[in-house]
Amino acid sequence: MLRRMLHTFPSRLVIIAIFATLWATPNLSAQWIKYPTAGVPRKTDGTVNMSAPTPRMADGKPDFSGIWMTAEPNRPRPGLSAPRDQGGAANPLDAKEAEIPGNQAAITASRQMANIGVDIPGGLPYQPWLVPLVKKRTDNMAIDDPHIQCFPDNFLRAYGLPHLLQFVHKPGLMVVLNEMNAGYRRVFTDGRPLPEDPQPTWQGYSSAKWSGDTLVVDTIGLRDDTWIDWSGSVLTEKAKVREEIRRPDFGHLEIRVTVDDPKAYTKPWTVALKQRIVVDTELIDEICLENEKFHNK
Repeated sequence: MLRRMLHTFPSRLVIIAIFATLWATPNLSAQWIKYPTAGVPRKTDGTVNMSAPTPRMADGKPDFSGIWMTAEPNRPRPGLSAPRDQGGAANPLDAKEAEIPGNQAAITASRQMANIGVDIPGGLPYQPWLVPLVKKRTDNMAIDDPHIQCFPDNFLRAYGLPHLLQFVHKPGLMVVLNEMNAGYRRVFTDGRPLPEDPQPTWQGYSSAKWSGDTLVVDTIGLRDDTWIDWSGSVLTEKAKVREEIRRPDFGHLEIRVTVDDPKAYTKPWTVALKQRIVVDTELIDEICLENEKFHNK
C-alpha cells in the first residue's frame, strides 16, 4: 500500500501488462482496460482535445461524468518514503502535463497527498491539540494511517491518492466511484436539505446546488478523526465541507474546497484541487485485505 502512495503504482502497471499479453484469450474478452471511451473529442492526429467544450447534461448543466486522476502529480526525489518528505509547491511541469489525459498505467498521488495544506501560507490552522498529533503521525511515517489498515478513504483524501475516481452524473444525483476498496460517494442535486442530526459516516452527507456552471456541494456528518492527508490532518464530526466544482472544458475539473471545522482548526481554510480526465480505460478493483498487517512491519 505504501508503495502505491509514493510513485506510480507498479502493481497496476503489472496488471495492465498481464491484460495486454492475454488480450486475445476468450476469458478476457470482457475486460475493458483499453476499450475506447465514447464521445471523446479528438484532434486530427487522434489525440484527446483536452480544451474542447464542456460536456453538458440534458438540462444544460455541466456533466462531470468521466474517469479522473490528479492534474498535479507529486514529484518526489528518489528515495523519499515518509510524509515529511512529500509534497511541494506547484511545478511548472504540472501545467504542461495537465494538457494531456492521465496515464492509467502510471497513476501518481497528488502533490497535496501528504499535506493538503501545502499551498496555505503557514500551513493548516490546527487547533492546539492537533499540532502534536500531526507531528507524531508525520514522524512515525503515518503508521496508524487508516488507508494502510484498509479503512475507506474520505472523498477529500481520495482526490489526491493514486487511484482512479469515476464520476457518474445525471440531473438530481452524482455518484463518485473509487476503485480503491470499491468505495462510493453520493452527491444529491435534487434540492434535499442536509440532515439535522446525521449518524456519522465515512463520506458524510452531501447535498448540492448549481451556481451558474459551478456545482456547490455541502457535506456534513463525517466521522471523527477522518484523515485527509498522509500527515494525519483530520476532519471531525463538527466539520462542514464545501466543494465548488467546475468543469471548464472537456479534460479538467477544478475543485475549490473550504473546510470549516472548529473542533480541529482555529479558522476555516480553503485549498484548490485539480483533476484531469483519463480515457480509454476502466476502473480496476484494488481491494485491501481485511486485517492488513502492513503497519506491523
